Amino acid sequence: MPKRTAALDLPPDEFRKLGHNLVERIASHLDTLNDRPITAGDSPREIRELLGEHALADKGGDPSQILAETTDLLLDHSLFNLHPKFWGYITGSPAPLGMLGDLLAATINPNVGAFVLSPVATELEKQTVRWIAELIGFPSTCGGIMVSGGNMANMVAFLAARRAIAPWDIRQNGLRAGNQLVLYASKETHTWIQKAADLFGLGLDAIRWIETDDQQRMDAAALERAIQVDSESGKFTPFVVIGTAGSVSTGAIDPLGEIAAICKRHTLWFHVDGAYGAPAAVLPEAPADLKALSLADSVAVDPHKWLYAPLEAGCTLVRDAKHLVEAFSFHPAYYHFSESEGETPTNFHEFGLQNSRGFRALKVWLGLRQAGRDGYIRMIRDDIALTEAMYRAVQAHPELEAFTLSLSIATFRYVPADLTLTGDEREQYLNELNTALVTKLQAEGEFFVSNAVIKGAYVLRACIVNFKTDQADVEAVPEMVVRAGRALLEQGAIR
Repeated sequence: MPKRTAALDLPPDEFRKLGHNLVERIASHLDTLNDRPITAGDSPREIRELLGEHALADKGGDPSQILAETTDLLLDHSLFNLHPKFWGYITGSPAPLGMLGDLLAATINPNVGAFVLSPVATELEKQTVRWIAELIGFPSTCGGIMVSGGNMANMVAFLAARRAIAPWDIRQNGLRAGNQLVLYASKETHTWIQKAADLFGLGLDAIRWIETDDQQRMDAAALERAIQVDSESGKFTPFVVIGTAGSVSTGAIDPLGEIAAICKRHTLWFHVDGAYGAPAAVLPEAPADLKALSLADSVAVDPHKWLYAPLEAGCTLVRDAKHLVEAFSFHPAYYHFSESEGETPTNFHEFGLQNSRGFRALKVWLGLRQAGRDGYIRMIRDDIALTEAMYRAVQAHPELEAFTLSLSIATFRYVPADLTLTGDEREQYLNELNTALVTKLQAEGEFFVSNAVIKGAYVLRACIVNFKTDQADVEAVPEMVVRAGRALLEQGAIR
């Protein structure tokens, strides 16, 4: 066989040249991003036309040209959540060092499913998990694993809870061997809970939706009543309560301390969905309800939200690591992961759903090292202060109506100055107007917000998890919103 040449290989000099050119383009992009729209607002059809709909070519292309064209495509036609006026869905601004960390992680390309395949990456992930726990006030002796994001972080904890609390051998005998397992969550809980109940065989009827108070917080008394009814029914087995530390819509924090006490009384697993809000527990002034996540059996955290790591980065923390191993560990004959110097190494395939796992921890670890505890306190505190400043600016404008403020989420809506409608007719009109307004703002790209529905009212929702945002950015919000709202009215978009 002649000396092999591979279509995907690059000589070191060519790789070096391509890499240098790409880093220069990225650095220029970061330098000018503030002056650009957040998005070009392209439609799916326009993107397809840019890509072309031709078949895969038989012959490959020039790497330099391919990379240059792709860089242009992405830098000119993406939505940039690093932009200082991106406050839409809860996606943190990505730390530049984390960007480089992803390149380094891909270079090593470890399979962080077993220690023998990823010795440094495994120990670094363990340290990252411990540092995240320390940061939010969860016991650092916990077990944990890096996953793709909030859905997976919560689902891993869900499966650990089910295995730990079910009063029969659910691994061997399945769900059919006992009463219907039921779980408890507020109506503000993220939709991962429906996915988990569906995909893991419990069914949506197993979810007990607990009412919330005027601040969208779980009603602890209603929770205890629901648990009592199910426990006495003879038909149902309660197993987990999900508390929320920072809801998606408004940033509401459930009364986690009260929920923890209820779970303890009824011997239930207490899980906290802290995908968004958990990092704010690092603040000395954080509310007691948030700091009470330290009492949970498990916590989900999303470093790609308020720890500013590039996507993807989620983390499951479990107070006792044995519950992860009991839920996920199997030992087929084709695994040969031996001890090292008498010590049983950590093999992360035993801690979660994946066997083959990428090196997600590196970018998070780099950020934790670069900023330290004090750096995160300052950034998170600044995000909250800027959200409060935005909320005050909204309150001061006669054509805006402020709704809620919690953590770094503010909600509000546009109300035309000359609106004379009343009652249900007024609310329906404002819902239609603000729905159109969110669509317009997102497409135009001057700044980016999402929406929430609060007691039937469709409102604009701004969530600041962005270390690029500054005071001038948030103070500009009222005029930007009102200008866009008035334009809709002038165009006759809403009648």
